[in-house]
Amino acid sequence: MKMMTPQSEADLAECIAGASGPLWIQGGDTRGCSGSGTVLSTRGIAGVTLYEPGSLTLVVKAGTPVAEVKTLLRGENQQLAFEPMDHRVVLGTAGEPTMGGVFAANVSGPRRIQVGAARDFLLGVRFVDGRGQVLRNGGRVMKNVTGYDLVKLMAGAHGTLGVLSEVALKVLPLAETMTTLAVRNIDLASGVRALSAALGSPFDVTGAAYDPQAQTAYVRLEGFAASVAYRARELDKRLRVFGEVEELTDSASLWRDIRDVRDFAGRPGDVWRISVKPTDAVHLIPALAATRTLCDWGGGLVWALMPEGDDVRAKMTVPGHATLVRATSNTNTVSRHHPEPAPLAALSAGLRAQFDPRGVLNPGLMG
Repeated sequence: MKMMTPQSEADLAECIAGASGPLWIQGGDTRGCSGSGTVLSTRGIAGVTLYEPGSLTLVVKAGTPVAEVKTLLRGENQQLAFEPMDHRVVLGTAGEPTMGGVFAANVSGPRRIQVGAARDFLLGVRFVDGRGQVLRNGGRVMKNVTGYDLVKLMAGAHGTLGVLSEVALKVLPLAETMTTLAVRNIDLASGVRALSAALGSPFDVTGAAYDPQAQTAYVRLEGFAASVAYRARELDKRLRVFGEVEELTDSASLWRDIRDVRDFAGRPGDVWRISVKPTDAVHLIPALAATRTLCDWGGGLVWALMPEGDDVRAKMTVPGHATLVRATSNTNTVSRHHPEPAPLAALSAGLRAQFDPRGVLNPGLMG
């Protein structure tokens, strides 16, 4: 398959303006997505444009590797707030995750329950639309805008409205310490109730997951050491009504594994990502008859490893939406993204017609 790798925003605009057919947008090529047409890679548009640690502000080009950004931030005791998942673990892909790819897919990890999604830290964007025009929206500080909020619109659009060339984002201080309370030997219903109790407490929980295979609920606390110690003691008292509580002071790898769904890696089957109301996970998981499952976001995010070809959407007994993250050849007839309700689909089609009237950017990916 033909590939174009522009080295600048101007090159990117020229590539899109001159396209005579479909373009498949690619960042670090870690998600295993493929489509018809020419591959347009942003990996050559990389580098840090601005970093102001004192104002917690970072501006980077879209092809900048996530690992490079994390290293830069760690040097100033700062971090990305939204813990982007590394898809290479569960997909078995290579490549290098990029900042543009993270925001294009709005990739958000366990800390989302406290701080919000990746899009909530996006301050400004530069991108090239389907006509080859360079557009800019937002800036380097949080503010409201009128008209199209292109900053939020581009996050999660998967490159169907435009190709990101630069992003400005807010970062956070690195937590001094982390601890995790593990509630052992509890069933799914009790596990979700324990997570709800923790999230409803005043103790600033930054992670809330349940592993049905281990029958364990995990609750994470981060911050200054004295504060974390106090909150852990108090939260321990609330969680003991659900089962035996164990404190895990060295749990960074645990949350990386939850973030990346490492338990599914190398296992046969399709991988689905399902968003539901947290308490509905109790009803959904038994109905799926999945090989393995994992709950994050207090039960609001359910990962399911399914037999090849099983359509999760046909088994959903509660409202929500399901995304096919890893598909086998037997699942080719199932769409990757959850079908949109008619009014939303019409709105999405209108936006694509506005920003990509020729329909060259990832055609068919979202609709």
